[in-house]
Amino acid sequence: MKRKYVPDLTRQMAQCQINYARIMKLLPDFESCDEREFRVGMVQQQAVVRIEIDERFRYTSTLLLSYVHESDSRWLEAPQLIVRLYHDARMAEVICLKRRRQLSGVYPYPNGEMHQPDEKQQLNQYLGEWLNLCLDHGFEMEPVLAD
Repeated sequence: MKRKYVPDLTRQMAQCQINYARIMKLLPDFESCDEREFRVGMVQQQAVVRIEIDERFRYTSTLLLSYVHESDSRWLEAPQLIVRLYHDARMAEVICLKRRRQLSGVYPYPNGEMHQPDEKQQLNQYLGEWLNLCLDHGFEMEPVLAD
């Protein structure tokens, strides 16, 4: 009998806190910048990672993180992550993919939408990998300042 997936909340919270710190390193002028782009060089390809600030409130903000590979095909679209920042808790959490509804913490498996049981945790880890790539290998392009 297969055991039911139980999320590791301590690990998830740690991942969200680390992602928040990474975002703040990438956006040191968070209050005055609406968008930032980073050119990330890989061995034979380059990608442009764009972080857009969609909403700003006192305790939360919403970001849209997207990327485009220079050799992208029209047939395979890279995911765009909607990320919620919780400033009082210093956490950043992927809440959904662009054009999808909000993610659940746990999914039964199998399910009609083909989500993995730990889909949310995987997407937060994926966000962390992209943020690390920007920090380690990214070259900042001109920021777009708020009016």
